[in-house]
Amino acid sequence: MSSPKVLFGFHAVGVRLKTAPQSIVEIYFEPTRRDARMRQFLEKANEAGVRLIEADSMRLAKLSGGHGHQGVAARVHELKPVRSLDELLEQLEASQAELPPEQRQAALILVLDGVTDPHNLGACLRVADGAGVHAVIAPKDHAVGVNATVAKVASGAAETVPYFMVTNLARTLNELKERNIWIIGTSDVAPKTLYQADLKGAVALVLGAEGDGMRQLTAKTCDELVSIPMRGAVESLNVSVASGICLYEALRQRTSGVS
Repeated sequence: MSSPKVLFGFHAVGVRLKTAPQSIVEIYFEPTRRDARMRQFLEKANEAGVRLIEADSMRLAKLSGGHGHQGVAARVHELKPVRSLDELLEQLEASQAELPPEQRQAALILVLDGVTDPHNLGACLRVADGAGVHAVIAPKDHAVGVNATVAKVASGAAETVPYFMVTNLARTLNELKERNIWIIGTSDVAPKTLYQADLKGAVALVLGAEGDGMRQLTAKTCDELVSIPMRGAVESLNVSVASGICLYEALRQRTSGVS
């Protein structure tokens, strides 16, 4: 079994406690914090039979690599690797085929090109979880992996949203096209806006990092480019904010049936 990694913060540790308590080696907590949130957290940990260890703030900061631990950190074993993107899509297609047409849910995928900041990735995973995204995809050579900071910012979503890092992003996008998934990229100069796009079908929304945006090859691989309307002096949005706008527009269209 691989060496344990560290999760910290109530959300990140709480989701692991809820979804896979058997994978937790031990939880460290600050005994001087006695508020209701900590009491409820410790009750759940005790119910799950997880080993609890008292630790002062300095030890928690050392474990978590900073001071954003909220008085809680855990050493956990890595969960079994998420199945491949192909397997995930095949299972999604098979499960949807068994449902009546009115209950089927088209694939919704978030693609991040060039997001290297762990805080941005964590925020993107959090909004992806909220919007019901089936997977998040990023290139191996232009992205950050899921680390402790990402897990903390994601507030548990790093445990629930499949995150695939692929060797060749353009090739992966073309493979999505072969599965009839429409590739929509965001660009500040696109004449068509997000709100003019049809997001009700199977779609992959592609966003680049703030500043540089998508790489040229990624943009060329997209089926369609759309812009997010900007009415003020600021030229662009943080990638996690843009992800939230795009994903929740897709959710709105799918929920209301309005394009």
